[in-house]
Amino acid sequence: MQTNSLLAPRQGRILVVDDAPVNIQAVTAILREQGYQISVATNGRQALSVLERVLPDLILMDVLMPEMDGFEACRRIKHTPAYQHIPLIFLTSKTDATDIVRGFELGAVDYVPKPFNAYELLARVNTHLTLDRLNRENEQLLLNVLPAPIAAELKRRPGIIAQRFDDVSVLFADIVGFTPLSVRLSPAELIEMLNRLFSAFDELVDRHGLEKIKTIGDAYMVAGGLPEPRLDHLEEMAGFALNMAETMKELSAAEGGLQVRIGMNVGSVVAGVIGSRKFSYDVWGDSVNTASRLESSGEPGRINVSEAVYQRLQDRFAFEPRGTIELKGKGPVTAYFLEARLAAAAGSPG
Repeated sequence: MQTNSLLAPRQGRILVVDDAPVNIQAVTAILREQGYQISVATNGRQALSVLERVLPDLILMDVLMPEMDGFEACRRIKHTPAYQHIPLIFLTSKTDATDIVRGFELGAVDYVPKPFNAYELLARVNTHLTLDRLNRENEQLLLNVLPAPIAAELKRRPGIIAQRFDDVSVLFADIVGFTPLSVRLSPAELIEMLNRLFSAFDELVDRHGLEKIKTIGDAYMVAGGLPEPRLDHLEEMAGFALNMAETMKELSAAEGGLQVRIGMNVGSVVAGVIGSRKFSYDVWGDSVNTASRLESSGEPGRINVSEAVYQRLQDRFAFEPRGTIELKGKGPVTAYFLEARLAAAAGSPG
């Protein structure tokens, strides 16, 4: 049957599972004509074996097969984290209402009866591949906004998400001299520059296992120890701060001599998701405000940290005492400049 005139060629891999050679031949011919790559299995057990080697974009599964039927294979696929996201369509002659309901309960996305119409089969395959692609794109968009554990929790339980964390590191960074530079550059040049800088910072965040909270104009905010607590978050944050300052030095010539001012603190915070249309994961508390004030009262190219940071890291990092400084809204506090990782700790992560 010629179908090219109705459906544009597609790409992707489909696993066809059927014990009848004539059915496999008919289905694969239709799908290959549309540009799909095909993998084949003749029963459920063989299908599971194929999945260990190749992850298809969609599975077409018969029900009545030897060794392991389609229902049992579907159950095992949907209970395996590596496979459960793959859309599965039953293509079968078992079309009783109870069989159809059972298939959906096991996790199938559709049910196509045999004998099938080629146009209907292709339409359903294309529809579910498109829905799966859109779902993955939406998932990625959500993960670009929220930490993965928070995104998963929000999908399970919509509503307010709020948590208190007793031990979190917070860092603020601000680009010095950005405002006058923004007057000289075109909008496109300004955005390109910020994208280069923040993309470099994003890579460092991932390397150190921290959580980027947000950017506000030319300001960049990071937290460590949430949404999943970890014991080494403060050391990783210190390593991140040093790497950030060094990266800024390396990029300085290309970016017009810009410098970054960094402030860092540790303590308890409240974290959660706000907004009903545009979600935002944010943190609040006195520890956050102190980190922000430490940044604004710092010096270009240097990392201004609190007494709490110094007390916990003084055996692993070198600091320069600043003495007592005045923080807006906080009054006099003891502060330090973070200088470097001590040689004895240089071999540790970060």
